Amino acid sequence: MSEIRHYFRTSEQPVFFVGATAFNLLGLDRWVRGFSYIVYYDAWERSHPRVFSPIDKPYIEFESGEEINNWLLRNPEVRAHIARRTPSGTRPQIAMVFFDAETEEICAELGYDLILPSAELRERLDSKIVTTQLGDSVGAPSVPNVLTTVQSWADVVAVAKKAKLGTDLVLQTAYGDSGKTTFFVTSEEEFAKIAGEVTGVEIKIMKRINNRPIAVEAVLTRHGTVVGPCMTEITGHKALTPYRGGWAGNEMFPEVLDDDTRKRATDLVVRLGGALGKEGYRGFFEVDVLVDTDTGEVYLGELNPRISGASATTNVTAGAYADVPLFVFHLLEYAGVDFELDVAEINARWEELASEDEWSTMVIKHTDPTVELINAAPPTGRYVINHDGALVFSNAESDWHQINNEGEAFFLRVYGPGDYRWKGADLGILVTKGRLQTPGNKLTIRAMHFIDSIRGMYAATPLESRAAEPRTSAAKGS
Repeated sequence: MSEIRHYFRTSEQPVFFVGATAFNLLGLDRWVRGFSYIVYYDAWERSHPRVFSPIDKPYIEFESGEEINNWLLRNPEVRAHIARRTPSGTRPQIAMVFFDAETEEICAELGYDLILPSAELRERLDSKIVTTQLGDSVGAPSVPNVLTTVQSWADVVAVAKKAKLGTDLVLQTAYGDSGKTTFFVTSEEEFAKIAGEVTGVEIKIMKRINNRPIAVEAVLTRHGTVVGPCMTEITGHKALTPYRGGWAGNEMFPEVLDDDTRKRATDLVVRLGGALGKEGYRGFFEVDVLVDTDTGEVYLGELNPRISGASATTNVTAGAYADVPLFVFHLLEYAGVDFELDVAEINARWEELASEDEWSTMVIKHTDPTVELINAAPPTGRYVINHDGALVFSNAESDWHQINNEGEAFFLRVYGPGDYRWKGADLGILVTKGRLQTPGNKLTIRAMHFIDSIRGMYAATPLESRAAEPRTSAAKGS
């Protein structure tokens, strides 16, 4: 492990993380000398030494994260920046959350190495249908389900009855964010509201269970799957997201899972990693594991074949500081060097170290059905609760790695003055020590204080005549 740390602290290989924001892998430059960020939304307003954003950015209503990244890669300021930071005779490496075949063509033309599995493979693995099938093939079962096509509520009832799924059901389409393409239905009336989304296409019909969603990130290397810490998800809270079941952050704490359940969750991820390897996959991925709170069963939820929103927490764990952050194993897999890893030993050690740390991340979205021009917004940096109990800005920071206690937090602003906010837009991400949900999965008083305080620092003007809504998400890799 010391050799891995030494290699990345001394390597002159430039690695650029390209994205709407630097959120997902912020702070990785502490371990990797050549790592830096190219972003569209500069949360530090050109004061972060490792973050670059082009000056000339005409307003564009991007439809996806892929569009943002492709625009950045083509931008002449970005291309000049990459050239300045790339030693002669070296090909720059590019990492990102969202990309497509067009991204691959751009990188090939410009001489950049996109150090990620192919877009074609990721598109295939992104399907919730394919994930279910792969899991079944290696003994990583999903919640009792049927993969089928329906035309009516009567079809749904017939399928569910035959499979003994009950009448309280969850329907999922193959692609899309879970908060937008996962539907909870118990009646024909509820089905009618989403019929246009789920009829005539292959869907997954699941028995609805009482569950705890657990996020687990991992890296598939040539020597096996290195598994990161287990984290619970912050999902569906109306104070954070307008989408029922929508992801809005993660928590890591000692009691997230008992030892036996943690081992079963880790084994499930390792099994899925084996299936991904047979598909030709390499590198970073995230798995949503569902723990049935009534039976204790551990199920495969969804696969995100990419860097994810949970990465922000993964990279500040005790395991990361004892060894290296999980994403470094991804970089190692694409470094073009020979290496050996005792994956089982790493997983066992990280499993022990993960029980000694507590972190939480919240993505604060605009939840009102309005489009507004932002006039004022809280700056990126460290915030503290002062002697009067108010959350106040303390100082600028490059990342959240210096946060030490529950009385302080790091806020990464996404949209600032001059930007627009709309229903579902990511206003910013807050990272702090300690938990932000109660054992009953309600937001704590401290969490609500953070949310209300950050929202109170925004001022915006409604634009009633503006009908279009940009739909990109700057945080979650799903």
